[in-house]
Amino acid sequence: MTKSPNFLIIVADDLGWSDVGAFGSEINTPNLDALAKEGLRFTDFHTASACSPTRSMLLSGTDNHLAGLGQMAEFASRIHQWDGYPGYEGYLNWRVAALPEILKEKYDTIISGKWHLGLTKETSPSARGFEKVFSLLPGAGHHFKDYKPSDENYKESSDELKKLLPPLYMSGSEFVDADKELPEDFYSSDYFASKLINYLDEHYRKDKDKPFFAYLPFTAPHWPLQAPRHLIEKYKGKYNKGPDALRLSRLAKQETLGVYNSTTDGPPAEVSTDEEKQWSDMSEEEQKTSSRTMEVYAAMVEQLDRNVGNVIQYLKEKGEYDNTFVLFMSDNGAEGAILENKPLNGEKVSDLIRQRYNNTFDNLGNRNSFVWYGPRWALAATAPSKDSKFYISEGGIRCPLIVRFPPIIKNPGGISHDFTTVMDITPTVLELAGIRHPYPRYNERDVLPLRGKSWVNHLANGEPVYDEEVDFTGWELFGQRAVRRGPWKAIYVPKSNAFSVVTQKYKSGRGGDSKWRLYNVKEDCAESKDLSEERPDILRDLVNYWTLYVSETGLVPVIEN
Repeated sequence: MTKSPNFLIIVADDLGWSDVGAFGSEINTPNLDALAKEGLRFTDFHTASACSPTRSMLLSGTDNHLAGLGQMAEFASRIHQWDGYPGYEGYLNWRVAALPEILKEKYDTIISGKWHLGLTKETSPSARGFEKVFSLLPGAGHHFKDYKPSDENYKESSDELKKLLPPLYMSGSEFVDADKELPEDFYSSDYFASKLINYLDEHYRKDKDKPFFAYLPFTAPHWPLQAPRHLIEKYKGKYNKGPDALRLSRLAKQETLGVYNSTTDGPPAEVSTDEEKQWSDMSEEEQKTSSRTMEVYAAMVEQLDRNVGNVIQYLKEKGEYDNTFVLFMSDNGAEGAILENKPLNGEKVSDLIRQRYNNTFDNLGNRNSFVWYGPRWALAATAPSKDSKFYISEGGIRCPLIVRFPPIIKNPGGISHDFTTVMDITPTVLELAGIRHPYPRYNERDVLPLRGKSWVNHLANGEPVYDEEVDFTGWELFGQRAVRRGPWKAIYVPKSNAFSVVTQKYKSGRGGDSKWRLYNVKEDCAESKDLSEERPDILRDLVNYWTLYVSETGLVPVIEN
């Protein structure tokens, strides 16, 4: 490479493993599919099981328990077990050098989209190295501009629901009055992408001699499911056979595409959930409503893809596309939340939603509706893996990843089945940028080293990223534990603890048995066959690695009841 590359890092929010056409979806995603055709798809890429921990690892190159999101702030604040412990601050802490901080001397650093790594000016994107900023600070938001019910009776519920989805935006280093400053035609994916293009325009007017690092973290397709009406109608009737039929059709397409092979990867996970009725047990009206929520979801994904296409077209017009490292990923597995029982100041969210929103069938997906699609649709998206977001099994942490960068990727359209993690993105970007990580000191403070590994040699010549004999990776959220080395993965799901607290608010509260289980995830991607009794030696080694992981990260294990 004769000049420094640009970087475009695109993150979808709660997008499922197979929600992109190149990974098996029926949803129209031509721009992401083109990225895959011209780049490389990763089938064994892993994140955390929830969004803010993943984002902390992406921008720090190290584990979330070191970077400040040892637990999601929304839940740690209710349990208080981790109060005062380093690594549990609830924001991207100062023990890590954030990627935009490291890059900003050489790169123009830009963010447009979701942050979820701090809610104050002191912990905002502009404080962590981003020079051009438009950002939603919390973990979710309305996709259209939040409407104001005219009836005075709605006032109380409106205030309460703002605590669930606070419209907390920043432009530069200043907060935005969303009610007054967001345009009336605001739609999250459209606005984030167009704002990014505006920042790139500014970059080329003022800083064109600098390369850019652009971070585009969408809030789609996170609930509430809201999308342009014409796209919702495009998918009318597409999902009338239900989520189990969708799951089977996607699995068949995955095999055709080569991202899943039932012979070598093992059979897909069985669908087992008591959180929601089976399709055959639903009434015609329930089926109709459920399929409409999936239609809205599909429309959100297509609109996200259109906006990715707009940014890519801009780069092509500037002649910068082939010199831009483009990465697309999801931040965790598909979201199977059922919000009905989530309490908010003593009231159920579902009751507040009924007071404030219009969830009649013909209005679903509009700005004044508030819906989600439930666990069975999520399991269709995470298949062949087991479970979905919030779970430590593969359905919660294995995510789609596409990388396009012609200067080093020699097999466009190829597929990588190598194990990789979200922590690898920072070291990869730094190596391509020709910048050393500043460990042990940055900006007059001590900083931690990287735990992730660069993909440059893997992208260029297929060299493995991780040594299966030596390297291991650990995970923990809500008390669930996992550790992996090579094809082997050990999982521990407690009977009751913070995990139960989370799931009782969002799902059925399904827990585990407080025992370590062992799986060969290369031969059994569904984690269906526990090998702990057959291979106690491997399980023992992995549990020892887990102990080492705890000591290296300062992880504070959940207290089991």
